[in-house]
Amino acid sequence: MLLAIDVGNTNIVLGCFEENQILFRERLSTNQSATALEYAAGIRMALDMHQIDKTLIDHAIISSVVPSVTAAVRSAVEKYTGKSPLIVGAGIQTGLHIMIDNPAQLGSDLIVDAVAGIHEYPVPQIIIDMGTATTLSVINSEKQYIGGVIMTGMAVSMDALVQRTSQLPKISFDAPKKVIGSNTVDCMKSGIVYSNACALDGMIMRIEEELGEKCTVIATGGLSGIIVPLCKSEIILDDDLLLKGLNLIYQKNA
Repeated sequence: MLLAIDVGNTNIVLGCFEENQILFRERLSTNQSATALEYAAGIRMALDMHQIDKTLIDHAIISSVVPSVTAAVRSAVEKYTGKSPLIVGAGIQTGLHIMIDNPAQLGSDLIVDAVAGIHEYPVPQIIIDMGTATTLSVINSEKQYIGGVIMTGMAVSMDALVQRTSQLPKISFDAPKKVIGSNTVDCMKSGIVYSNACALDGMIMRIEEELGEKCTVIATGGLSGIIVPLCKSEIILDDDLLLKGLNLIYQKNA
């Protein structure tokens, strides 16, 4: 059984695979001051909730965009499972052809997303990952990663709006019944939620125009389930894309 963990700026996503079947997906909060023991407790809780014995974990893999947390999570896996995890980074075989100016700058989460996207869906494709930042990765018809877009994430936009204004409250991310709000909270919800949906629709249209062909569009990440249903574009929602990519990368390096 493979334990797969992705460390993001806001959340840590973890899951287990058995014979390429995902058994569960859970999220922990990313805490840069948490110790290995605290992360080990979180991993234990996730496995216990799904009645998975730690002795069944044969292998582990970690991708991380938070270097200060990587060592603690790696140590947590070793403490709890007794297995030394593979870390996605330099020297790891991914099979992905990266055609950007400096391939070393590409985040491990985007690499993992792309590996899974190419394996699961037709190319060319646009992969949307909605986390702390919203990213769009573009894969051409030759299965090459040619670039992308980085946008401000929804939560970051909301935090900035609330912090820089004196009377606007923090709100939940759910769509109001109407685009035209009749109170402050609904106006804010409409502005945050629908503007992100419109931004994705607009970026998809512009990317396809630049490529000169239609793309398969896949979305993942914690906030994608809220925004994708509001988009006009045809978008496949795949919450497990990152975990699938980690499983594939582990197989390539086993």
